[in-house]
Amino acid sequence: MKKHSIKILLPLTIVLAMIVGVSSCTKYLDKSPLADIDETEAFKNFRNFQGFTEELYGCIPLITGIGSHNNWNFGEEEMWEPTETRLMAYNIDQGDYWGWNTAIFGSWFKTGGNPAPTNPNDRGVKGNLWGLSWYGIRKANIGIANLDKLTEASQEEKDLIAGQLYFFRGWFHFMLMQYWGGLPYIDTALPADVTPKLPRLNYQATADKVALDLQKAADLLPVDWDQLTAGQATFGNNNYRANKIMALAFLGKNLLLAGSPLMNRESTGSPSYNADYCKKAADVLGQALQLTESTGRYVLANFADYSKLFYTHNQGGAVPGLKEAILLENLSDVAGRFRWNQVNDYRPMTINPSGIKVYPTANYVDLYGMANGLPIPNPEAADAESGYDPAYPWRDRDPRFYHDIVIDGEKCVNNPGFVGNNEFRQYASLYTGGLYRTDNPAKRVFTGYMFTKFFPRLVNDYDGFRENNAVALSLMRLADVYLLYAEAASEGYNSPVGKAPGYSKTAVDAVNFIRSRPGLNVGAVAAKFLVSQEAFREEYRRERAVELAFEGHRFVDLRRWLLLTKRPYTQKKGIEFDRGMPNGQVYANPRNARVLNFRETVLFERQLGERHYWFPFLVSDASMYPDFPQNPGW
Repeated sequence: MKKHSIKILLPLTIVLAMIVGVSSCTKYLDKSPLADIDETEAFKNFRNFQGFTEELYGCIPLITGIGSHNNWNFGEEEMWEPTETRLMAYNIDQGDYWGWNTAIFGSWFKTGGNPAPTNPNDRGVKGNLWGLSWYGIRKANIGIANLDKLTEASQEEKDLIAGQLYFFRGWFHFMLMQYWGGLPYIDTALPADVTPKLPRLNYQATADKVALDLQKAADLLPVDWDQLTAGQATFGNNNYRANKIMALAFLGKNLLLAGSPLMNRESTGSPSYNADYCKKAADVLGQALQLTESTGRYVLANFADYSKLFYTHNQGGAVPGLKEAILLENLSDVAGRFRWNQVNDYRPMTINPSGIKVYPTANYVDLYGMANGLPIPNPEAADAESGYDPAYPWRDRDPRFYHDIVIDGEKCVNNPGFVGNNEFRQYASLYTGGLYRTDNPAKRVFTGYMFTKFFPRLVNDYDGFRENNAVALSLMRLADVYLLYAEAASEGYNSPVGKAPGYSKTAVDAVNFIRSRPGLNVGAVAAKFLVSQEAFREEYRRERAVELAFEGHRFVDLRRWLLLTKRPYTQKKGIEFDRGMPNGQVYANPRNARVLNFRETVLFERQLGERHYWFPFLVSDASMYPDFPQNPGW
């Protein structure tokens, strides 16, 4: 894979055309002096118009690297230092959603953001979802308004320009809607000197507008730019350009979210799935998967290469994702995001003596289940059916558990010199009273588990992973599309074997297809979960939690399922246990380790209410005009 996926076609002076500052909807209307360029030059041919359009890719948010100590998982899946107040995750835990614009660390939602800063690799301005989305919407509208000026272009070239513009106009609205709900849908280039008066729509009405734009994009865009004459100028660098499958995948997700319980309640008052929206979603997602399977444009990565979906190391800055990534987050500074503070945050002070510490919660780790595909009913009790035994809690688990999670006794340090030449500090001592659980109380491994999904277990090896790594999350990858389809097809047709008319796989087929990758061929969804849609719902949701763990999806999922305020999803737990062998010895195989007195404890419980299902709008925005009301409770 090439190091960079998008090639800029124009000099900076034209790429900067019509830049506006965007810290609120009011500033969204500000006009840059550069907006007065000669439009006949900016839009007359494909090369120039594509240069104008390229900047929309720079508006894609950057989730993992807007600054130090990035945090993007706001569900129940991880826990940061409980007293560290500068984090967005802390604000969410405390119910202070104003942190989306005020948190020092990890708020990739913030209002500001310049898509073309003086330093194009300045990751600090690339993460601002709110500001960059409104900027991108305005830019897309300006482009759409000038499509008639594209005269020196083939029909193929005209379709490519229009398809990208419609895609981004719909996509940026969709990205905002997930957190703020229904919006005024901006589908025209508003005059710079006029305050907008467009009414705020409910969620489903906004989603319908998004759907029209994404469908237009899907109709206009190709499956693969490299197969077009117009794509030859950037051949090999087109991987993440908007395309037909990408547009269909986000169209299907948009429709599924519109049919989800939270969004359906906001629009109709009913806190259940909307079958009509789910059927539409299943049909579109089925189209995307049918195209994918017939063309090979996207392919599930082999499990042996699973790590390469998230990071690469010593590969010359190669962008991760392989052929499974459909759309990655912003790639600004992709080879330097985890170089300093971030890389220190995932291991205790014992081996990484700086950073703000974060660890996966025990309750989320429990979701990984067993290698036979069955869930763990109660982590403190043996279960004959699944084979789980709390005396051997890490034996015969889902292979993704071993990929994502560090357990007691595993080696975490490659070079003893990094830990004072102390051999035993190289191994995770996560039992009750162990060094990793007691050294520096504020930063100890309070949950009893550590991460290893986005970096090797030996992440503290500063001569290794700190340099020459590239980390990026997928905003959409193929596994996600299969799981979205499974949800849409089953909820739309009220059956685990529900399916879109034009696609061969049923909902349960799609889940089993994802489970087969890590070697869960014998771990297909068990028959007892296929007797009803209610039973299947628990399994497809658990599969989604495991496959997409820590990738930033859980917060939206818990909210749209109306589970965010309900136990056990409000709780963050840790484990306590004693080793079943003398302390100080090294396990021959930590996965088969015997432990004593295994138990889980609640470390923190969120006190959240109904208002916490949506972010608040900035007061300045919600005060502009009566038809733009604030979200309830804020």
